[in-house]
Amino acid sequence: MPELNCSLAALVMTDAAVVSDRGCPEIAVMCGMNVSWLLAIATEKDLKELCLSEKDYLTLQLGPTKSPRFLPVCIGYLVVFMVGVLGNSLTCTVILRYKVMQTPTNYYLLSLAISDLLVLLLGMPLELYEMQQNYPFLLGEGGCYFKVFLFETVCFASILNVTALSVERYVAVVHPLKVKYLATRAHVKRVILVLWGLSMLCAVPNTSLHGIVLLPPRFGREFPQSATCSLVKPTWMYNMIILISTLAFFAVPLLIISILYLIIGLRLHREKVRNMEAANGSFGPGSLSNSHTQRLSKRNLQVTKMLCVLVVVFSLCWAPFHVDRLMWSYMDRESVQHQVIFETVHIISGVCFYLSSAVNPILYNLMSTRFRERFGHITCHSKACPARSHFKMNQRSTLSEEVQNSKKWT
Repeated sequence: MPELNCSLAALVMTDAAVVSDRGCPEIAVMCGMNVSWLLAIATEKDLKELCLSEKDYLTLQLGPTKSPRFLPVCIGYLVVFMVGVLGNSLTCTVILRYKVMQTPTNYYLLSLAISDLLVLLLGMPLELYEMQQNYPFLLGEGGCYFKVFLFETVCFASILNVTALSVERYVAVVHPLKVKYLATRAHVKRVILVLWGLSMLCAVPNTSLHGIVLLPPRFGREFPQSATCSLVKPTWMYNMIILISTLAFFAVPLLIISILYLIIGLRLHREKVRNMEAANGSFGPGSLSNSHTQRLSKRNLQVTKMLCVLVVVFSLCWAPFHVDRLMWSYMDRESVQHQVIFETVHIISGVCFYLSSAVNPILYNLMSTRFRERFGHITCHSKACPARSHFKMNQRSTLSEEVQNSKKWT
């Protein structure tokens, strides 16, 4: 096909040029355009866009259909996916399978693991699909709502579970006499259901602002292939919701968590000093009781350290996510420099977002003896596995400790 001449001079040629093999007017006539109207109001930019194919025009307006960073991001995501799905599945199995692991603290960890599995099994494939094909969005308006609703819900559920977990630790350490009333399994289950319900409810406002967006008609042509899942309501509404959700579901909870763990740390330090003084000055019948108190204090210290590290890692992984949302809300989208910075922040926030869903089981394995032993017991199938005998011995000691605790409460 002869090369098209898209200059303004080609459009003001004689009528013979309109039906010749050269010049944009022929394309305009084929598309049903009014050439005289075009000549009257067209700009140089209009003339350039007029002669673009639909694919080139969509690329000009929306960028390439496939993200240039798709391959390295995909490889990283797949590694996170395999580690996260395996680790969180093991966490759920351990808590549901072993009665001794069904503590109030571990129920919150179970809820957090379910949230992470939803992110990895449903959220990650959707994001990879969008990176591989930025447009058109083929899942329709329902798929767009589901995608936004899913990410909002797990975002809110995760921080609420971590906050509730910190409150439970605070009650267990600072107010141990209230544990049997406030940290029963039934009570924790009700709290978790309320947290998930609240998360779903709070996810509705942002979800309602999104929908399928098409490029406006141009040159008498429509562009159904330009469908994207994006913001359809006024930007100020989105900015307000993002600011409120960042404060209510990230900044304020982290402040509360920090204060709680500071109080827990001070209490555990006083207990440690008291236990050391009691151990040095007690050699009579009360030494057995002191030994039991020291074991409980040591157990509280281990669990608190694990959860404290979990909170720190959680906040570090989720901070880029909220920075990304705030930056998109308030940046100058016409600025090329801002766009470049935002693209980098967006990639980092995505990696950290999914990394937070995979790192928790690794922390449990590194910092919790109970989780490490149960993980080893499930993954080791050989009869000669050295972890089995150690696991059984620890299980007997754990059961014995629980019997003593139950007698103490009775």
